[in-house]
Formats: sequence, C-alpha cells, structure tokens
Amino acid sequence: MLIRESLASAAAEIQSGALYFHLEDRFVHAHGYRPSYAERRSWEHSLPALVNAAMEAGLGEVEVMLEYTLPLTSMRADAILAGVHPKTREPSYVVVELKQWTEAHPDEEAPRLCHVDGMRSRPMLNPIEQVRGYCDYLARFNGALDGREHQIVGAAYLHNATVFGAGALDIAGQSPRGRFFTGDKRGKFIEFLQENLAPESGAPAADALQAGKIKPSTQLIDVAAQEIRDREQFRLLAEQQIAYELVLKAVRNSRQADNKEVIVVTGGPGSGKSVIALSLLGELYRQGRAALHATGSASFTKTMRKVAGARKREVQDLFKYFNSFMAAERNGLDVLICDEAHRMRQTSANRYTRAADRTGKRQVEELIDAARVPVFLLDEHQVVRPGEMGSLHEIEEAAAAKGLPVTTVPLDGQFRCGGSDAYLEWVVRLLGLEDGGPVTWEPDSKMELMVADSPEEMEVFLEDRRAQRYGARMSAGYCWKWTTKIAPGQSLPADVVIGDWARPWNVYGDRAVAGAPPAALWATDSAGFGQVGCVYTAQGFEYDWSGVIMGSDLVWRDDRWVADRSASKDPAFKKSTPDEDVDRLIRNTYKVLLTRGMKGTVIYSTDAETRAKLRELVQAEARTPEPVG
Repeated sequence: MLIRESLASAAAEIQSGALYFHLEDRFVHAHGYRPSYAERRSWEHSLPALVNAAMEAGLGEVEVMLEYTLPLTSMRADAILAGVHPKTREPSYVVVELKQWTEAHPDEEAPRLCHVDGMRSRPMLNPIEQVRGYCDYLARFNGALDGREHQIVGAAYLHNATVFGAGALDIAGQSPRGRFFTGDKRGKFIEFLQENLAPESGAPAADALQAGKIKPSTQLIDVAAQEIRDREQFRLLAEQQIAYELVLKAVRNSRQADNKEVIVVTGGPGSGKSVIALSLLGELYRQGRAALHATGSASFTKTMRKVAGARKREVQDLFKYFNSFMAAERNGLDVLICDEAHRMRQTSANRYTRAADRTGKRQVEELIDAARVPVFLLDEHQVVRPGEMGSLHEIEEAAAAKGLPVTTVPLDGQFRCGGSDAYLEWVVRLLGLEDGGPVTWEPDSKMELMVADSPEEMEVFLEDRRAQRYGARMSAGYCWKWTTKIAPGQSLPADVVIGDWARPWNVYGDRAVAGAPPAALWATDSAGFGQVGCVYTAQGFEYDWSGVIMGSDLVWRDDRWVADRSASKDPAFKKSTPDEDVDRLIRNTYKVLLTRGMKGTVIYSTDAETRAKLRELVQAEARTPEPVG
C-alpha cells in the first residue's frame, strides 16, 4: 500500500495537490522505478471521484488505503475503504476499482472480457470480474478475513461513463464482491458505500487488515493434481484471467468458425505463466477437449507426471515434451499449451531421430501445426542454454509465414519473490539485463535479501529456516565438474568444493541415489536439501528460501561484470558458442537462480571482489544472515 489515511485527510491533500506527490514518492520507494504517465493521470482523475463521493456519503473518518498490494503478489487494488459496518458493527472493507473509461462493451463470446473505445484492440478484463478477483484473493490469503469473508465487498466505479456507454458490462453478473456503478449512478454508488460503512473511525479495521497474518502461498506443485482432475484451485487475476479467457474464446471459435489462432503469454519469473497453463489444462480436460501441455524441461514434465498423474495414467499422458510433435497430425489437438516456450530449440531432431521422422521443420512450426490453438508462455530472459531460441519474434515470424494471427498478453504482475517488484528490478539491474547498472538494495517488507560470507554460513541459515518448516534449496552456477556415473551402492560424490565445504550436485538421472531424489524432483522433494541444484533442475520451480552460489564464471571487476567461459563446466557450451552468447546465457542463469525464492534469497560468491561488491549493494542491516530462535 502506498498511502493510508482518513478520507478527510485524503480530501484535503487532493485539494492542495500534495497527495499525488506523496503517491509518486512512495511508488518509487516500493517498486524501484517511477510510475507511468497513465498511472499518474489515473490518480489525478479517478481518486478525486472516489474521495468526493465518500465524503458526500459522510465517511470522512473511514480509512482509505490507496494502491493496496495484494498479499504475496505485486498486484494492486486501486483503493480499499476500511471501517465499521452500520448494521453488524463488525469491521467492513470495500475494495474499489476505478476506471476512467467513457465507453466499454463486453466481448460477445467472453463476458468476463471487454473492449474499451479508444484503447488497445486486445480485450481487457471486465472490471466487475477484476474487483471480484481482488476480493476473493484477499479473503483467501489475509488471515484477518478468516471465517469473516462476508466482511469484504467490492465495486467497480466508472466515474466518467454512463449506463448508455458502459452499462452492458453488467452481463458479467453482479455479486456482493462485484458491484458496478457508472458516473450517472453516482447516487447509487454513494448509497452502496453508506450500506457498508458507518460514519465513524475506520482506523481499527484498517489496523486489523494490515496486521492480518498472510496465509502460505499456493505453490504450483501442491495443488496441481486437484487443479487438473477436479476443479479450479488457482484464483487468476488481471492479465492472467485475460489470457485464460482469450484461449477459451479461441477454442470455441476454432470449432465454430474453423479458425486457427496463436496466443503468446509473456512474463517474468513468478508472473503466473504456469498457473495459467495448468488452469487451462484442467478446464480443457474437464470439458473433454483434446489438449496437451508441453515443455522443454525434463524436470518440470516429470514432476507434473508424478504429482498430477499420481493416480491416473490418462493425466500423466497430458504432459509431453516439445520434441513429441514431429509426426503429429496437423491440427489434431484443440489446444497445445507450450509452457516455458523460451526453451524451444531450432529443431526437434537429434542423433537418435529416425530418418523417416526428420522433416526439416523448425520446432516452433511443429508446435504451431499440432493444434488449432497453440499457446506459448515464455520469458525471454530465461534462455540459459545454447540452441534455446523461444522468443516472441520467432513465434510471430513463424505464424506470419502461415498467415496466422497472433494475440500477445503481457503479464505485468508477479507472485514469486514475495510479490516484490523492487527485488526483481534489483536482480535485473544487478546482472546488467536492464540498463542503469546495479543499485543498492533497499529492504522492503516483501522479500529478504542477504549476502553470506561463506557457504557454511549460508547453509546454517537455510537449515534454520527449514527447522521452522520453510522449504529451502541451495543452487549454484555450473562451475564445478559433475560426476554423472555413480556405481551401485555408492553415495553422491561431493563435487561442489569451496574451501573446507563440499556438497554434491543434485542427482544426475531419473533414479534416487542414497536417499537423494532423482534430478526431476530435486526442487520439490524435501530430500533435495543437501545437494546443490543447477539451473536445469531449478528452472520452473519455486521454494521459500533460496541460497545461490555465484561461481567464478561471473565476477565483478572494477565497474562491470566479467563472464569467464573457461570457469564454466557446462557441457552445453561448445567451442563454437560465441563469447557474447556465453555471457548472456550465464547472466540469464543467475537471473533464474536468484528468482526462485518466495520469501528470501541468500547470495554467496566464491570471488572476494564480487562478494565485496554484493556487500556494498546490500545494506549492512540486511546482509548478514542470523539464525532465528
């Protein structure tokens, strides 16, 4: 949340103009970058409409929380009004989504989506559905609402619109958590506020919401089986819901009008790409549609087969690899969901491919041809191996050659790293993946970041977190040789050696070794702690606490990073791999490793000068991990 104060105070600050300066300052502190012009404009035009209506309702003592961040995400509700219910005398919360739209109409085939006159051609989420999603999410994750879900209601207020211009949005269906008001129904909006908030201090209610214990996040693997077999487990928000609805709409059109459409969903780590993928797979499976999930990740695919398909072979068979479609029937599937599409390769053929199956087609073409609605979910900054080439440009180029339309949905929010935009910004700036250079980390309430002085210190700290029932893993850059052949009965050799500290890499292969889980399960099996994971076993997964060992393949010298390819033991790097590709892939590798943690990250570098730079960037009070009692 950027600002919390009484509505009367907010009204006074709007009158003086100070409110917008305060919002901008706090936005920069919270997110690490300045708000966009559109964001500032929405504050200046929409907040007065809300505050003036609430003041007219006599609610000056009610607390308003502006730009309220939903727990464990970077998603923000425009405003939450906190007060006392006039009838029940219980705490009462009203979530308000503000829109400046003047005209909008629902999508004819997907009423949860809408089109806004004068704005981008891609549909947007119906604001009724948007605010309803925010309310449902808060009720699920904020402990202050445990057993008190009736205390939260929501409304979309289109203060510039009329019923004539936007009233049809009502087709999404109103409910207590999803009410809808236009500017010409301002009186009804005021009545709605008065029905849910008494004209008295809302400070205690706001205190309670802020103090509410955040429930544990719903980790992908934990609910995957139910998601696919039974019912929807995830609550999709904002752009996630848009992507989901667009795919279902495209599926209907593909059958009714014999259309074929390519959909691309882009987003950074933890933005919900795999959540969308599994939500879609579950819904399509329950509808009886011909749909499959595919990745280029052995770890992810094998884990999903084991977890989601534990009791049902037909569910296991929903999970494939990108190279499974060389001989697929053209448009034989309704939907092919290509998760982690950044891991696509130039071709599916390898040295074991039969001559009859060597079609010469690019892998992206095979995937597009396999389904009426091919869906690609990707993050271009997660390309970590030579030959991986999944990008928006590659997909658009391949689709254009076939005369197919492409719909792109960018995911702006994220659910990993505690929902901390500031942390993700710090990581990409640290590694030079965005311009501007490394910046000092300013601790926030969402993500903890520390620098360890030794691997022993890192491990002790993570062990302490595990004792508190948090999940934790250690991972490293690929800077140590990896013993891949273990004789029967032998334990894993301690290949990762740093001074007197030595630990094994995660198991290489599909069988457990001496109690250590197979490679595909390292990130999800609790026995994975004690081995050091690599990017190929960590990518696509999340855990509460992440310990990252930066090796000598990426070191800080004077004023810049220097990638040393000779320090890398990754067999994927060949002599023919250009230096600039190696540099980029190593940086992307550490971006992946540094963005696995849900609650915190501990970094250790084997290089003294690099450790000194990290200490300089991570403030003293946050950089030394101390065990907690």
